[in-house]
Amino acid sequence: MSYSKIFSGGLPELIYEVIKYFQNDISTLHSCILVNRLWCRLAIPLLWENTFSFRTGNYNFIEIYLDNLNLNDDLKSKLDEYKIDDNLLPSNTLFNYVRLLKYLNMFDITFCVSRWFEVAVRSSKSGNRYFLKDLSNLSISVFKRLINITLFNIFIENEVNLHTLEIEISSTHYYNNNKDFNNFLDLILQNTNFIHNIKNLNIYFDSPSYCILYQNSINNDEYKLVKNRIFRVINLHQNLKKILLSHDKFPLYQSLLSSKDSNCSNTLNTIIFYRVDFKGIINLDTTIEQLNVLESVHIIYCYSLNSGFTQQILNLTKPFKLKSLFIGQTLQIESLQLILQKYGYYLENFKVNNWERSLKQNALNLIAKYCKNIKFLDFHEFEIHRYIYLVKIIKQSLNYLSINTWEIHPSSYCSSNLLQNLGQILPSKLEYLSLTLSIRENDFRVFLENSQNTFINKLKIMQNNNDDILHCIKEYIMKEKRVKYLAINNLKKVDLFYLQDEVEEFNLYNIKVLNFSDSYLTFDIYTNLLKNIDYL
Repeated sequence: MSYSKIFSGGLPELIYEVIKYFQNDISTLHSCILVNRLWCRLAIPLLWENTFSFRTGNYNFIEIYLDNLNLNDDLKSKLDEYKIDDNLLPSNTLFNYVRLLKYLNMFDITFCVSRWFEVAVRSSKSGNRYFLKDLSNLSISVFKRLINITLFNIFIENEVNLHTLEIEISSTHYYNNNKDFNNFLDLILQNTNFIHNIKNLNIYFDSPSYCILYQNSINNDEYKLVKNRIFRVINLHQNLKKILLSHDKFPLYQSLLSSKDSNCSNTLNTIIFYRVDFKGIINLDTTIEQLNVLESVHIIYCYSLNSGFTQQILNLTKPFKLKSLFIGQTLQIESLQLILQKYGYYLENFKVNNWERSLKQNALNLIAKYCKNIKFLDFHEFEIHRYIYLVKIIKQSLNYLSINTWEIHPSSYCSSNLLQNLGQILPSKLEYLSLTLSIRENDFRVFLENSQNTFINKLKIMQNNNDDILHCIKEYIMKEKRVKYLAINNLKKVDLFYLQDEVEEFNLYNIKVLNFSDSYLTFDIYTNLLKNIDYL
């Protein structure tokens, strides 16, 4: 297929697929720009499609966006009052950067504007384009709000074709940015075409109980009003493909999914429930049955997954394609067995937290029995021989593996047993492998020798032992180029990322050493799962 694309003139398409693989690796994308004009043309859109999510410390993109304000004379005149130098940026650019925006998170806008203000406005230095004479809290707040609303207007003016909209409101965020959030929602409701064709909508809510902490500024009634306005925004969508529903009780979301004003029944193919409380639910099966094109359901750390919930799931006549199940609260093993027995074939991502050891072992047995298509497995506290058996069964589909024996087995015995038996059963390629173990050098050498046929794109190691394993990594991994990204930390909190000579040596073999805490390597729920569920 690749050869046919080359000979039919599809080389740019192939190059784009290669570059797209690095869409979260900012430095590599910048390097791609320098290759040639074609690579530049393909890499620039990836750099600018989700600018507000990058935490690089460079927020100059905000000023580039602000240069695109055209139609709103009132906002333009207000903004001009703060300008002191308007000749720092080129008037003509090669790309319309605003139009490249595909992902927008309402909280990220306010966050980035706050960071940009500290660097580019509050600090009085040459090169600043904006100046505030009055640095009182009120004056700063007014200026930031002006920037926030101006940016949102610019996106609307330029008819940005968004792919994903994220409405992220916790009571803490709302307490600090309530006027900004309300302004954003008003603009969306006044300009319905702005989000008319969004495919993915992610909604993050705190529990209403948190509002008590901020009762001087926000009460439950106001919080509910904001949510109702958000649901009005949701009902504007005519082609919604994916929705993430976070926190709160399910009945509130149930009315949304069943609304006659929404077109969800004919377009929605992915639902992610994150920390949603299913307590007291009724007619869940009826709600799900109404979604005619539903292809995947993801249940991540939800509450009240009791027998009532289980029975309604089992009552479904349509296939319930449960792709992810992350369990934080104890679920009756009988209920888990019934769910996996009927829907385990679809399950791809599985994790259990805070269970008694015996329940975890039973869950491990159920996964091995009913779930043959697991891609992501994160299992702490286990019996080694059962875990090894499970990895053997699912190795053909396994792509993400996280192992942590340290919290329960701080001695080296458990880690040693695992390393002696794990390498030879790994698949030929893993996207992600995280090991938190008490690693002895001899055991690690056995693991590396046995896994020589496995390529690991992202390898993360927490060494909870004093043995030096770096020379083993150089011998078996670096020289064989068996990983793309690497992060290592140890008991002394020595991060390989800060050993400059070592980092440069790995670079010679095209292996990029990252900070152990780098979000690109940290497979956390928010960054790597909820936002990229379709790519696991």
